[in-house]
Amino acid sequence: MKQITLLLSLFLVFSCNQNQKKTVDTIITHATIYTVDKTFSTATAMAISEGKIVAIGTDSEIQNVYESKNTIDAKGKFIYPGLIDAHCHFYGFGLSLQEVDLRGTRSMKEVIARIKAFQKVKKSDFIVGNGWDQNNWVEKQFPTKEELDAEFPDIPVVLNRIDGHAIIVNSKVLKLAGITKDTKAVGGQIEIKNGEPTGILIDNPMDLVFKIIPKPNRKTQIAALVDAEKNMFHYGLTTVNDAGLDPDVIHLIDSLQKVKVLKINVYAMISANQKNIDLYLKKGIYKTNSLDVRSFKLFGDGALGSRGACLHKEYSDMAKQYGALLSSPSELKGIAKQIAASDFQLNSHAIGDSANTVLLKIYKEVLRGKKDRRWKIEHAQIIREQDFDYFKLGIIPSVQPTHATSDMYWAGERLGKERLKNAYAYKKLLQKAGIIALGTDFPVEQVNPMLTFHAAVARKDSKNYPKGGFQIENALSREETLKGMTIWAAYSNFQEKEKGSLEVGKWADFVIFDKDLMKVNEDQIVKILPKATYLKGAKVN
Repeated sequence: MKQITLLLSLFLVFSCNQNQKKTVDTIITHATIYTVDKTFSTATAMAISEGKIVAIGTDSEIQNVYESKNTIDAKGKFIYPGLIDAHCHFYGFGLSLQEVDLRGTRSMKEVIARIKAFQKVKKSDFIVGNGWDQNNWVEKQFPTKEELDAEFPDIPVVLNRIDGHAIIVNSKVLKLAGITKDTKAVGGQIEIKNGEPTGILIDNPMDLVFKIIPKPNRKTQIAALVDAEKNMFHYGLTTVNDAGLDPDVIHLIDSLQKVKVLKINVYAMISANQKNIDLYLKKGIYKTNSLDVRSFKLFGDGALGSRGACLHKEYSDMAKQYGALLSSPSELKGIAKQIAASDFQLNSHAIGDSANTVLLKIYKEVLRGKKDRRWKIEHAQIIREQDFDYFKLGIIPSVQPTHATSDMYWAGERLGKERLKNAYAYKKLLQKAGIIALGTDFPVEQVNPMLTFHAAVARKDSKNYPKGGFQIENALSREETLKGMTIWAAYSNFQEKEKGSLEVGKWADFVIFDKDLMKVNEDQIVKILPKATYLKGAKVN
């Protein structure tokens, strides 16, 4: 009798244990979850604990096994992996929020009006502004210092062009920086007219000005990072690849993340000057749950809009102008060889077809025999037909779809019809490389990743121009675009095992929309905003 009682007790204990549910931090149900796994499968529910996904499947599969005090009914909304911006300037964007915003200005007169409005509030004794673009002005010519001198004769004024590859400054700045008609310009241009500098500097000579701009104090730096993060979460971005940071800022980001002041994931590309290279090759790769420091950002050339992109043949709209490499081929190769001998990744800015040729050849040579290095060409904007095959070698194109729809109004004038055919050729790059990483390059473009999505699939700007799409043969499918903003971007960062898809064991970084990106009408994409953004299982927006 005692044996029967004992067996019955054991059976009851076993049955209770079998029915006992596992407690987790969060359960989400009644959703359409695009996992972006290998089969691009969907699910309706997931369980999250300690910031990671512990289960994903149907509502019944999750609710039969797990329980939580924080159960969220998604009510049919659509969930995607947290969005990754594969190329941006996160810190620079934050700083720009502390300076004069010149984006969208239509004339130099409007630029000056913006500065005056800013001065009424800030009363700065050294004015810095960002975002002017003469291509959007009625007179599509570079401005000169005269108008700035008339309004601001005694206050230094430095205004960055939207692409970050040209500036206009007033005479006060030229004097402080010691720039005259005799100043040498290597890897760029100091524009001279009538024997005097006009105030326009392109690429490398800009450093002469940047040296005299007062450095932001810690309070301003922290405000910049925190303000930038708010914008990221608002738009559903959970990871940003900051394309070019100095050690001081990387250390600040790390410190702020450790004390929970800053939460966003940052993939930091170290600015590839020799001092930084020496420092980090000695230090080695540095990684936390929120910060990854394992790559260098190298500049090959300038930008197309300021005619600094390095071309094989002269610009179609300016005779004898070819743009320029910012360093000699031998210097670029020397840097690449140092990094190839380490475990670090190299990500190189290349816009013009000549710059792309030079860097792709260097990549091929220094990476010979080295596997899984995932080096990137940032922008890969204009490629010669014979150079596309380099991307079969494991070189990853990291591109920004909104560049195509911003530049399409004037890119043909710069390049001519033949070269334009192989510019912004995202589908062709994907076909060669097998993957493509997508970003915005903000603050050059707007932060909103839905503009990226729309430009990639429709090849149209936010006004749905042009009808039929710009060079529509290079549009990406919606699935390809979502992958480019999630799992392929994660892969390009060596992070595909921890993020980029919603799978068991990965961080619970995700974004919730009330519209389905895979099915919503094309012209509605740019109007979509996240209903919520989650980072490591916690709601951050």
